[in-house]
Amino acid sequence: MHLHLPPRNRTFGFVDALGVTGAVGLAIARWVPVARIVPFWGCVLREQTGWPCLGCGLTRAADRFAHGDFIGALQANPLGAVAAAFFALCVVASALHLAFGVPLPEVRLSPREARGARWALVVAVVLNYAFVVVQTRFPHLLA
Repeated sequence: MHLHLPPRNRTFGFVDALGVTGAVGLAIARWVPVARIVPFWGCVLREQTGWPCLGCGLTRAADRFAHGDFIGALQANPLGAVAAAFFALCVVASALHLAFGVPLPEVRLSPREARGARWALVVAVVLNYAFVVVQTRFPHLLA
């Protein structure tokens, strides 16, 4: 892994785009009750079969995280809570970068490290889905 710290700048980049996306998403999760006002909101797969999809719990995780209920966000969807925390971190980093010119580190992975990161992400998604399935279908196992 190669970490590079560029000189001070206020150039809008990828982390800034993630920060804007995170700010908008977390603001909507905080102040707009999407699941209540959109009539078709919900998981069709779960409604029809009783089995959750890969994204089940993401709305609840974002809503709970935006309201400061971090444990509730983890219980709704652990990977969704981690993603919300990552977006919140990007909001802070982007604000510091754009307001004060704080440089954002650039991380470059070797091909081997990138492959390992992709596999780690696949494993995290599978484990997250296993947790959501157990929580939805077999909640007595978590008690």
